Amino acid sequence: MSAQSVTLAEHPALPEPLVRRLDEERGVFGMWLFIVNEATLFASLFFAYYYLAGGPGEPPRWSIEKPPALTFALPMLGVLLVSSGVLHLGERLLHQERPAAARLALGGTLLLAAVFLVLTAFEYRDHFRHLLPTSNAYGSIFYAITSLHLAHLLLGVGMLAFVLVLPRYEPTRTPPHRAYHAAALYWHFVDAVWLLIVALLYVTPHFLT
Repeated sequence: MSAQSVTLAEHPALPEPLVRRLDEERGVFGMWLFIVNEATLFASLFFAYYYLAGGPGEPPRWSIEKPPALTFALPMLGVLLVSSGVLHLGERLLHQERPAAARLALGGTLLLAAVFLVLTAFEYRDHFRHLLPTSNAYGSIFYAITSLHLAHLLLGVGMLAFVLVLPRYEPTRTPPHRAYHAAALYWHFVDAVWLLIVALLYVTPHFLT
């Protein structure tokens, strides 16, 4: 059975505008559920980070010679924040019925994501000089959090790339409904997680040492 027959033709008891609205919103609702699920995963890892450190106000259980350098972390944060702004602009352009401009903004977001990935390679190379995942508990949890974020970012890049090649954007009569908005929600989530990572793993240790 085709997606169109499931979403429209098989609902004779409901008016077609209502059915279309339900179809459009369920993808966004599913994305919100996915974001909440992944947010709990990162919350657990942040809890583990502070638990391994000994908790607020207690001496850390690991020895850090110097806090993590901000050389790449802050520029990476700036790149992601700008990418979120560009993607939000793309959504506004889409609401103004300017799909070509919205597609251009989406392409710009992907270019900024590529810049972030390049900076990540430099940042990891810098960390590997003095810290490995097998070095100690700190190294283990540090790379667990940052590499998991990187995996989520790559997933977000895949979502945005998929939306970029769609023949047309919303409104559509067949799935995917509101693909641009759903992918943008996930990208904003990924950016927010990196903001927390920079604040908790990079900046905070500079005030505790």
